[in-house]
Amino acid sequence: MASVSIYLNFPNRTEEAFNFYKEVFQTEFIGPISRFSDVPPEVGSPSLPEEALNGVMHVELPITAGFKLMGTDAPECMGFNVIQGNNVNINLMPDTRKETERLFKELSTGGVIRQELQDMFWGDYYGSLTDKFGIQWMFNCSEKK
Repeated sequence: MASVSIYLNFPNRTEEAFNFYKEVFQTEFIGPISRFSDVPPEVGSPSLPEEALNGVMHVELPITAGFKLMGTDAPECMGFNVIQGNNVNINLMPDTRKETERLFKELSTGGVIRQELQDMFWGDYYGSLTDKFGIQWMFNCSEKK
């Protein structure tokens, strides 16, 4: 079955971020957190520096409505240059205003609210924020008062 996931790269904060998201969404990781130290060495490839070995190679977390967040630490020693930007928004569409408010409140902890939750002209209860890890979230709930 086809699916959609959102993959997030962090500069060595993946485990911290995903533990936060795990609490917010009240779900469990799908499988264990994979570490770079779990990767078998390839012949002819350079070894990773010691400080990168405990980094998160892959983590997967179900969030809502069949969607999954996936993530990795993106070590500079592997050529990654993570730049936080405004090019990714995760749009959540909870079934109830109560759940919308809970998720909004918890994800905004330590972050920045861009638009408070409010009834919008298109008929949804909408708000947006940037969480403490720089990830942008939008909320659209169609449940009426």
